[in-house]
Amino acid sequence: MYDIIVVGGGHAGCEAALASARCGHKTLLVTGNISNIADMPCNPSIGGSAKGIVVREIDALGGEMGKCADKSLLQIKMLNRAKGPAVRSLRAQADKITYPKNMLKTLKNTENLNIQEAFVKDILTKDSKVSGVLLEDGTEINSRAVILTTGTYLNADIMVGSTRHREGPHGEKPSNYLSDNLAKKGFIIKRLKTGTPPRIQKSSIDFSKAKVEFGDSEELTFSFDNKVFYDVKKQVPCHLIYTTPKTHEIILNNLNKSSMYGGLDDIKGVGPRYCPSIEDKIVRFKDKERHQLFLEPESLFYDDIYLQGFSTSMPLDVQEEMVHSLPGLEKAKILKYAYAIEYDAIDSRQLKFSLETKIIENLYTAGQINGTSGYEEAACQGLIAGINASLKLEGKEPLILKRSEAYIGVLIDDLITKGIRDPYRLLTSRAEYRLLLRSDNADLRLTDYGYKVGLISEERYNRFNNKKMLIEKCMDEFKTIRITPKENEYLTTLNTESLSAGVSLYDLLKRPEIEVTNLTKYLNNEYDKEILEQISLEAKYEGYIKKSMVEVKKMEKAENTRIPENFDYDALHNLASEAKQKLKEVRPDTIGQAQRISGVNPADISILTMYLKG
Repeated sequence: MYDIIVVGGGHAGCEAALASARCGHKTLLVTGNISNIADMPCNPSIGGSAKGIVVREIDALGGEMGKCADKSLLQIKMLNRAKGPAVRSLRAQADKITYPKNMLKTLKNTENLNIQEAFVKDILTKDSKVSGVLLEDGTEINSRAVILTTGTYLNADIMVGSTRHREGPHGEKPSNYLSDNLAKKGFIIKRLKTGTPPRIQKSSIDFSKAKVEFGDSEELTFSFDNKVFYDVKKQVPCHLIYTTPKTHEIILNNLNKSSMYGGLDDIKGVGPRYCPSIEDKIVRFKDKERHQLFLEPESLFYDDIYLQGFSTSMPLDVQEEMVHSLPGLEKAKILKYAYAIEYDAIDSRQLKFSLETKIIENLYTAGQINGTSGYEEAACQGLIAGINASLKLEGKEPLILKRSEAYIGVLIDDLITKGIRDPYRLLTSRAEYRLLLRSDNADLRLTDYGYKVGLISEERYNRFNNKKMLIEKCMDEFKTIRITPKENEYLTTLNTESLSAGVSLYDLLKRPEIEVTNLTKYLNNEYDKEILEQISLEAKYEGYIKKSMVEVKKMEKAENTRIPENFDYDALHNLASEAKQKLKEVRPDTIGQAQRISGVNPADISILTMYLKG
């Protein structure tokens, strides 16, 4: 008898199992192949635009992905440095061998956590409540809660050209029964697809024809523990190349051979909008003369190079032609061919904000089964599911992160409220309060939550509180220390206007040309770069931050207007028929959530609000 069973050992499953066990619950992680725990079947990277902020949020809540990534780096950089702080985000090349090994080691050394190699056939229930799982060999395992994190293994098919094989990633055995059994229990099943590019032998590439892409020259970490495990000077470079007119010609001449474009007639899955195959790029963006591709190392332990941006489902012989048309890859040897994979997912609108399903009590789902794509999106859902399953068993309220508090909150709200048509990917543009949801302040936003649920240690929480104290102390100095026109000579060297009267350091810092380091000589104490960065951002973006906070307060008013769980929308005769349909499908918890449902107009919201007030 377990408290919680986690089904699937990918990035969502690892975070769910660790959160559950660390919260003190007896946990079982069931996975089809222990060797594939925390596997990276596609891109060998962690982070990226918006995603890197999610990894920092995971760390702030007490999750593992950031720590594991820091121990497995080949290269790391801060994206969008030249742009505003709202879109800056860490991205790292992770070692495809080291990362899973580090995660597996952590899992094995975690108390309250067992790992079992098996496939789950069905969910056991009693009175619409989870009672355990049924394995494919007929074994029943009892538990109080179950978290499904099955990735792309549900009824998975690998597709290349005109061939289709019932397989999971790497040709692994898929889950052949669970999806159908979920459908029998009332879950709406969707068919999705994604793909992966070919892997190239490094020694067969002429890198002189590619542009070198180095990591950043300063030490960077995902985790707020700030422990550095790599040598900045020994980071492994990536390389940039572009498709050629010959590449485009080969693809267009063989388009009907692609699984996605005629090679197979029975494809039902919808592919990722924001990570399209190279065929999709050529067809959808005919005006572009070329598309960028990155040559990314997968591991220090073998010779594979990941051809980022070149996913395809073309036949093997066409893949050879396509690869050899690229600069530097004229004589390249393909070590692993590209493929597309089609798999089942559930309709995410059948979930609560806690990621508990509305159909079966104490059954949670996280990751690609909910229709997302990406390791980071999966990991954050796994962490939230693990936390909330634990809180539910303890009789406590779930942890629900708001859209104004975390990208994790944006992701889950989008899934629950809007649902998905194609695999969901986080983008900075999805967050309306992204200036508040920065990479640098993820710990300030979320560490209190991590401590409250029991995933942040006392030692780390004390360090966090000390950081907050130093920020307040530093801010106080910046706002109280004033400089006078006597300093005009120094200000002239900074290419800024002279003073006619005294001004606080804080107000002076608002000038675009003034850097925070230009003013530290006036302070009474020395402060770390991390502390000074917070002061600088608060000063330079004060107006925008205040404006965002006003919008947040408006939103919170709508979020605090609750809608009864069994509200009868048919009783509102003035509601538009589409609005009634969508509201009955989603069953929003609040007016705020109702406002974000596609097809529900402001007039419908006014009618609903008036009725609730009455």
